[in-house]
Amino acid sequence: MLISCWSVKGGAGTTVVASALALVLGRSAAAGSLLADLAGDVPAAIGVADPGDPGVSGWLAAGRDVPADGLARLELDIGSGVSLLPRGRGALGPPERMEALAGLLAADPRPVVADCGVLDHHAPAVPLAAGATQSLLVIRPCYLALRRVAAAPIRPSGVVLLTETGRALGRSDVENVVGAPVRAEIPVDPGVARIIDAGMLASRMPRSVDRALRSLALPLAA
Repeated sequence: MLISCWSVKGGAGTTVVASALALVLGRSAAAGSLLADLAGDVPAAIGVADPGDPGVSGWLAAGRDVPADGLARLELDIGSGVSLLPRGRGALGPPERMEALAGLLAADPRPVVADCGVLDHHAPAVPLAAGATQSLLVIRPCYLALRRVAAAPIRPSGVVLLTETGRALGRSDVENVVGAPVRAEIPVDPGVARIIDAGMLASRMPRSVDRALRSLALPLAA
């Protein structure tokens, strides 16, 4: 199963949600989980050194000449039952190779979570996000973000909503605009931000994040 996490606006928390979901799945899925970093920020969020090259970008650029086990060779064990597929430093593409990557990740026996970053019609990760088994839009209940949903290149199958006190818009507003159900709600908390800024997500998963994503992860890990 391939789960894509993406947003329509920077700062929505996509990397945190994708990383935390992979960590929750790593504990609950028998085979562990795989976290595919297409945005490049996962190492900083979970507190591991950025491996640089080789990465997904190199695999994509190698085309059909890449060995059959080339993708698996890129994986890094980051503990807690999670393997990381790093982004690499080069450009992501071409689109047909991204589609091939989506097919391989979807066929993996482990649940795979891909951090696709911000998607617009020019984003290289669009083919992978579109080919995912589950497509999760990560969004805050913000008018500017909701305006961009209509122009998004794909439609999500579910929403992860980062809730903030004092916002005029809520869950029902988001569901009405997006046209997909809210699958998890995560409160925006300065304490969580401090853990992320310190690169300690993997070692100190905030309870609010863990609780919100556990109910989402259980059917995905089955």
